[in-house]
Formats: sequence, structure tokens, C-alpha cells
Amino acid sequence: MTANPPSASSAVVRLTRFTRTELSDVVGDGEDAFGVSWTGLTWRSKEEHFGIKRDGRLVAHTGLVTVPLSIGSVETRVVGVGGVIVAPDLRGEGLSRIVMTAALEHARTMGPEYGLLFCMPHLLPLYERFGWQQLQEDVEVEQPEETTAIMPLRTMWIPLCEGTQWPVGPVRLRSLPM
Repeated sequence: MTANPPSASSAVVRLTRFTRTELSDVVGDGEDAFGVSWTGLTWRSKEEHFGIKRDGRLVAHTGLVTVPLSIGSVETRVVGVGGVIVAPDLRGEGLSRIVMTAALEHARTMGPEYGLLFCMPHLLPLYERFGWQQLQEDVEVEQPEETTAIMPLRTMWIPLCEGTQWPVGPVRLRSLPM
């Protein structure tokens, strides 16, 4: 079977929502599509959604949400990126780059200087190719019942404005992780 090039009958679209139904369109009906249930964390929904449709089928997604963050004494907001997923039968065709590029173009218009995401260790090289940089610091995230947790996934950031540098200091996401 010959794979379609990324642009063949594909279109990046803004989605008004990304529910379990849309997720099932991309990856089927599995319980842990993102492979993160082992973390035991409660995750925040995204507010902005970008997808790729190929021949009418949703085959890739990236979500965005603006969240508060402290880095040392700096209180700021970041564009949290999450829900990045590509249909298993189409992985390796560059769809994650296409949908991530569209989402980041929009993120650059949202105001915050930084993008932030959490990922599995085996995905670090993929995101590094897109320009993301790994944080070495532990990141504390909020959880229900006014508790916090140390994020067990890898944390990466990307500048959304020219010349932006990541501040020094402990990092605390003042929100559920995205």
C-alpha cells in the first residue's frame, strides 16, 4: 500500500470542539489514546482545536489552552499544547508537523511568550525537530482537591515571540495539566 503525501486530500481545519467522538475518528475507541492514564493525573480540556481532515475523516489533532504558570518569581501565562495525536495508519507522513505548525501559528497570536507541552520520553526527538526544548526542572501541576503533583512526563517549551528566553527557577503550572 502506498502512503498518500501529507497534502493529498488533506486540509488543516479549526475545530469547534474535540470530544471523545472526534478522538475516536482519529484513533478508534481505545480507553487510553494518549498513553497517559498511568500518571493518575486529571487533565484540562483544550479550548482551541486544530485538525487535519483527509477525505472527510479527521486524522490528526492538536489542542491549545492558555494557562497560568510561575517560573521562580515570574508569574506569566503560557499556551499549553496538548491532545497531539495522529491516526495510527497515517503516522510517519508528517501530519503531526502540519497540525502542530498550524496550532503554533495561532498560538503566536494569543499573547503569551511561551508554549508548553508534556510528552512521553520517546516523543522528545519528534518535538525537538519542531523547535521545542526540554526543561530539566521538575514541573509542579495542580490537581483536584487543591493538591499538586510533580509531572511525571517530560516538559518542553517553545518561544512564541522572537528572542524569548525561559526564566530560571522552579516551575509551577497553576492549572490542571493540558
